Amino acid sequence: MTSLNHFSLLKLSVKALLVLTLSSIAISPSVFADNTATTTNKTTDTTADNNADQTLVGQIIGASDVEFPDWFKESFLDFREDAEEAAEEGKHMLVFADLKGCPYCAKMLEDNFKTAEKDGGNLEFIKENFDSIHINIKGSREIAFNEQMEVTESELAKALKVLYTPTLLFMNADNKVVARLNGYRTPREFKTVLNYVKDKAYETTDLASYRSENLNDVVYELLPNKHFTDITDFQKASEKDKPIAILFEDNTCGECEAFHKDILTNPDIDNLMKAYNFARLDALSDKEIIDIDGNKTTAKDWIKKLGISYRPALVLYAEGEEKARVTGLLKTFHMTELLTYVADKEYETYATWLEFGKVYQENILKSGKDIDIWK
Repeated sequence: MTSLNHFSLLKLSVKALLVLTLSSIAISPSVFADNTATTTNKTTDTTADNNADQTLVGQIIGASDVEFPDWFKESFLDFREDAEEAAEEGKHMLVFADLKGCPYCAKMLEDNFKTAEKDGGNLEFIKENFDSIHINIKGSREIAFNEQMEVTESELAKALKVLYTPTLLFMNADNKVVARLNGYRTPREFKTVLNYVKDKAYETTDLASYRSENLNDVVYELLPNKHFTDITDFQKASEKDKPIAILFEDNTCGECEAFHKDILTNPDIDNLMKAYNFARLDALSDKEIIDIDGNKTTAKDWIKKLGISYRPALVLYAEGEEKARVTGLLKTFHMTELLTYVADKEYETYATWLEFGKVYQENILKSGKDIDIWK
């Protein structure tokens, strides 16, 4: 993937200006949501003779401490000044949006920001080319986004539709978002994004196209799955009762094999896949297909149109409309939650699968079962 506190009626109009200012930024949902609730193990009060029944509540486990490197910039959160200072040093500004307890954030930091390049990380490259600042999507610190507006961390997150963590925003000298990542990236994938921003490739191309052109090493052979359905006309398929799940992957995907072996083989996931017309598309394919809107296209062009630069990516459609997508690392529990959201038509009640997820988790915990969000 706290709320914004408005300080006056003027701030209300300021927020509107913020939304309008940022409306041109391409927003796409991605992975980890505000699901890392505090671990709980509550009991009901007992009577004086301690003979009352106790009602056990399940625990949420798997959360991780999010600790930022000490070389992250100590910012006053005036993004105008921060962006200018970064540009003066030949750098870009990198904003890392996190959430307390987020294991995806902790892994992103550990693998990319704390691990040296000689050990497979991106530590030195990030320090040399980016001024890194962190914000908390539930935080209350004030941010001066531009000359017209000052907002809190959580308010900025809402305006930018930052619902998942980690979310990374890359800013140029003009304080404009030039690239955005929703979710964890491996060092290999992340280095491609870092180069995209460092070289200012955003001035001539989009990130999805850049990845296709610059990450060409073959590291994976597409794996089969008994639930995969051969679909060439997705508009026609959308007229059937089942929702559609589209898995985009290709032979440059370093995480796809693990996705098949660790996620798709899980019994709960395997069972949920039966509820879908589940299609797998080779994101490098030039074979003609019909997309969900009835347009002739190819998988290669469709994934670019969707603005997806991550593999494996999962997009879920129901009733001819996109209901959810995954464009970052997602563990088994959250994947189960996501597939259930669309399969059970919970979108009729909840606007996003994140809203549904809170209720979904509460029901599990109330039943006395534990939830491992990092399994």
